[in-house]
Amino acid sequence: MYMMDSTYILVLIGALLSIIASGYLRSTFNKYSRVRCRSGMSGAAAADRILRSKGINDVKIERVAGNLTDHYDPRKKVLRLSEAVYDSNSLAAVGVAAHECGHAVQDNIGYGPLKFRSVLVPVATIGSRLGMPLVFVGFIMGLELPLGMLLLNIGIIAFGLAVLFQLVTLPVEFDASNRALAALGDYGIMGEEEKRGSKKVLTAAALTYVAAAAAALLQLFRLLALRNRRS
Repeated sequence: MYMMDSTYILVLIGALLSIIASGYLRSTFNKYSRVRCRSGMSGAAAADRILRSKGINDVKIERVAGNLTDHYDPRKKVLRLSEAVYDSNSLAAVGVAAHECGHAVQDNIGYGPLKFRSVLVPVATIGSRLGMPLVFVGFIMGLELPLGMLLLNIGIIAFGLAVLFQLVTLPVEFDASNRALAALGDYGIMGEEEKRGSKKVLTAAALTYVAAAAAALLQLFRLLALRNRRS
């Protein structure tokens, strides 16, 4: 009954938003992967120029396997670029590399939302792993039992922490993209026309985070609605 509840439509809407956002990112990235940056700089070279120009000399740039697996690791001070970005001089690749540099800059200056997100990582990880199982066990045990309601409430709180992490991620990602676009122009990596192409790629990437946050919120609303209805 829990799985077939009418509120499951919220989960389907969230899944649809995520699928649409992911598809849009892939198509936009593929489109601008075929447009070369006139400066000829690869993603790795552009990242190196941005970091050095910002006075950041303690961050290493490494290649990482996979597609769109690019990320900045603030604990190890490593900027990892995927195979499709590291050696490519496309507008898409250089834009993504600059975006990850934006996170390195945030870390270097102590950007508040990034620090808050880092604090949330352990509890958000636990919440994403245990939240839904606890909710499911609570429903199976029955909400008329104190233990069943307790497990449900703990599960909802745990899942809520994971949702909070998704929401805090949004300003972090938007700010990194803004820093990236400014750096691409300031350090002679791209002209204004080229930056418009990279901006479309970064906007498409940002939409995947928006969709993920929306899907998580819809799931949380569903759990709250189910708890109130069953109680």
